[in-house]
Amino acid sequence: MATDKPASHHAAPRKRTLRIARTEPAAAAVGPLTPGLEVVILSHGQFSLIDLLVYLSQQTGPADLCVSTWTAGAEDLEYLAHLLGSGEFRSVRFLVDRSFITRQPGYCAILRRLFGDDCIRTARCHAKFATLRNDRWNLALRTSANLNFNPRLESFEISDDAALADFLDAEVRRYFDQLGEGTFDGQLLKVPPPAITAGLATARRLYPAQKAPPA
Repeated sequence: MATDKPASHHAAPRKRTLRIARTEPAAAAVGPLTPGLEVVILSHGQFSLIDLLVYLSQQTGPADLCVSTWTAGAEDLEYLAHLLGSGEFRSVRFLVDRSFITRQPGYCAILRRLFGDDCIRTARCHAKFATLRNDRWNLALRTSANLNFNPRLESFEISDDAALADFLDAEVRRYFDQLGEGTFDGQLLKVPPPAITAGLATARRLYPAQKAPPA
């Protein structure tokens, strides 16, 4: 005779990694956002890039995020996807190194599954920067940190600067405009990048040339 007992399923314990954003150290380092903000931070592993992005988004409100990174960690990508789904970010775009798919195929698969190939482009990329923008804020973030947890000395520079954010976004936009979505086959841009015209230094010899010793 059938009974109306509750049904349950018991599975063997699984390894699970839980990440809690360390926004308090990031908040202490950055402080409240102010118009025209310019902050330079050296972190000794107290917080990661994702922790900083979370704190900044809490200050800006919903904004569009653009990230350039050499690599990314699974937990950071999953947390970022959660924030996108909950409306913390309005959109997310990625520029990643073209070796990501062969160097970290599992993490690359997570990136593609969570965000879709239309949000991803690849390049010969070792640059780490991000922009976070809405109607009020134009945050440009330059950093030595990748989008993963790496507890070591890292640098972070944060500016509320529309011209600088435009400069960084324009570089990412070139790849989105010229390469198809999900281009992970090592393609390069068909045209060379524009020449850098600002602040070029004139090459000069720092020390007199040394004469060769007599034969």
